[in-house]
Amino acid sequence: MPSDTEALSWSPSGLESLAQKVGTPFLMYRADIIRAKIAAITAMTDSPGLQARFAMKACSGHQVLHAMRQNGIWIDAVSGNEVLRALRAGFPSGQNPPTILYTSDVFRDNALEVIRAENILPNLGTPSMIGALAQAGYRGAVGLRLNPGFGHGHVKECDTGGPSSKHGLWYEDIEAIKHELETTGFKVSLLHAHIGTGPEIAEFQTNMRRLVDFFVERLPLFPQVEAINFGGGIPHPYKPGAARIDLDACGAVFRHAQQAFQEAARRNIRVEIEPGRFFVADGASLITRVHGLKSTRTNEKGPGQKFVMVDAGFCDLVRPAMYGSYHHIEVIGKTGQPEEDLVVAGPMCESGDVFTRDADEVLDPRPLPTPEVGDLIAIHDAGAYGETMSSNYNSLGRVPQVWCDDNGAYLVSRRQTLDDIIRTECFEEL
Repeated sequence: MPSDTEALSWSPSGLESLAQKVGTPFLMYRADIIRAKIAAITAMTDSPGLQARFAMKACSGHQVLHAMRQNGIWIDAVSGNEVLRALRAGFPSGQNPPTILYTSDVFRDNALEVIRAENILPNLGTPSMIGALAQAGYRGAVGLRLNPGFGHGHVKECDTGGPSSKHGLWYEDIEAIKHELETTGFKVSLLHAHIGTGPEIAEFQTNMRRLVDFFVERLPLFPQVEAINFGGGIPHPYKPGAARIDLDACGAVFRHAQQAFQEAARRNIRVEIEPGRFFVADGASLITRVHGLKSTRTNEKGPGQKFVMVDAGFCDLVRPAMYGSYHHIEVIGKTGQPEEDLVVAGPMCESGDVFTRDADEVLDPRPLPTPEVGDLIAIHDAGAYGETMSSNYNSLGRVPQVWCDDNGAYLVSRRQTLDDIIRTECFEEL
């Protein structure tokens, strides 16, 4: 939800003016909210030996990256192209310090080439990556992403620790991995684990304490480790009234970790965190227009529904369709008016193209004021995994992005055209 209110600070007429200029749907970013989140994280890590990274897979636009760099936030990238985007945004290459970290379970496309050329610290999640690095001629340090055997995601599909997770090096294989590293001569400078962004604050804090014990036990195996990275996982409250994370309590956990690591290793150990969604989730809203209303009637297959048809779809924000994720929905200009249970659905040629659903049901009608054709609707908390997980399904162009700050509104990414979509099509003999 935007800041501490359920309503956008923009007036309905102001939003309509933007919609007339760029068309709907569009993503509207709030610089003030993103900068406030950056300030909160930098305050929490304002202690020697604590460092925050931004998991840029959450939102990789240049304005967001510039805001991170200007405030001393480092980068966690998961592809060669993400590394290149970070470099274009002004983040320095090299490993002294490793301002950009590359974390992956598979080297794809240009990743190895970029790592070598820019001297980026690779954080390895699959044993075969060790041999691939050696074969490519890389001779720098490495990080190890470990699967500690436990984790918790906001939905089961996003659980990034435990036996069902594809991510990381299984903790019981560490001795064998250590032996392979010794044969290749790689120095391990970083240990990493990310156990998922769970919805419950208590669960997050409990898992952080478990990770401290996990790393303390394994630090003696790697005498050259300089940093331990806890991954992301700081939860964001998507639902109205949901509790907000106590960053002071989180900071205390990280400072305790730093002390425990230093005692175990008998040297200074940098402690890193890498939030993604916490930085940017409520920093953007997907603005869409109502194009129609229609109803079905109850029969033997189930209850009738009232549908609000909008021009945004899961090609623009996939989380509700993919995970059943909740996103707060606001009918602009109708706050406080009588509500009824409505299903907000998009234009995609898929039955699952609805924004009002949960993890178990395709349809989860939401109490909302009844809109009229032409009204604007804001789907909030679209800043994390909105644009970065968007697609061209149904040959629809990615939506324009508008950056709003104290000086005004700026178009920072235009709407894709058909020419943009088909630019890479070819017919070349091989």
